[in-house]
Amino acid sequence: MGGMGDAAIVGTTDLIAIGIVILATVIGRFLLIRVVRGATRRAVERAKQRRAGSETRAERILSAVTLAREERAEQRTATLGSLISNLISVGLIVIGALTIMAILDIPLAPLLASAGVGGVALAFGAQSLVKDYLSGLFMILEDQYGVGDLIDTGDVVGTVEEVTMRVTRLRDSSGKVWYIRNGEILRLGNLSQGWSTAVVDVPVANDEDAAKCITVLERVATEIDEDPEFADVLLDKPTVAGVDSVNNTTMTLRMFAKTAPNKHWGMQRVLLERAHAALVEAGVRVPRGLGGYGTDHMS
Repeated sequence: MGGMGDAAIVGTTDLIAIGIVILATVIGRFLLIRVVRGATRRAVERAKQRRAGSETRAERILSAVTLAREERAEQRTATLGSLISNLISVGLIVIGALTIMAILDIPLAPLLASAGVGGVALAFGAQSLVKDYLSGLFMILEDQYGVGDLIDTGDVVGTVEEVTMRVTRLRDSSGKVWYIRNGEILRLGNLSQGWSTAVVDVPVANDEDAAKCITVLERVATEIDEDPEFADVLLDKPTVAGVDSVNNTTMTLRMFAKTAPNKHWGMQRVLLERAHAALVEAGVRVPRGLGGYGTDHMS
């Protein structure tokens, strides 16, 4: 009878200890996940506060054009918060399970040894998968790109349609969809972050007055800058760099315009068109034999 009583006492003690471990695991998980969610929420709020307040023209336009960037930042923060929460859950469950096994006097050494051997084998077999996930984690953490960005991965140039921890999905200009493992992206060019630059070379005859041509182009830059049509495209007033090169027949003048991301192609066409019209009106000649104009003057 005494032995049965001792066994019952031991069994009850074990059950109480197991209950305490389970309760501690649940409460610890709840508190830690709450802390993580609070931290991620505060990070998003701090980012919004930094963007609030007075904005320059460039900041206002970039905020309007890349409104998705704010949403992407929130999504990125939420993704990292979810990932950390999952890691916390897995870690606490493993610790709780090992603790319960120790309470039940289950030998852990053989289990840990087997887990170690299995882990090594799994690591060798899944190292590319781990590499993809780690690369995806850092891409999300560093916000290297997001959905809607135009990126150059070295082999493919396309618009990002989906970003996961393992794979990035792109659609190129021909409409073809590419699935690229994150671990295979060794270099990356993002054409949608920050701003773009429109570069325009305007050829004129090499014996024209450079100062006169520059004055005409500066007037064009001012008119475009004041045009409401381009208020949400131009970040700054276009600039005339001046004479870029001179040869036997041609003097080339160069203009720059800082635009919202991926808006430089259209601005290049506008600058060249208006510069051409203004130089024609001012009587400036193009180089002799320059194809595409049809006459000795810009027309």
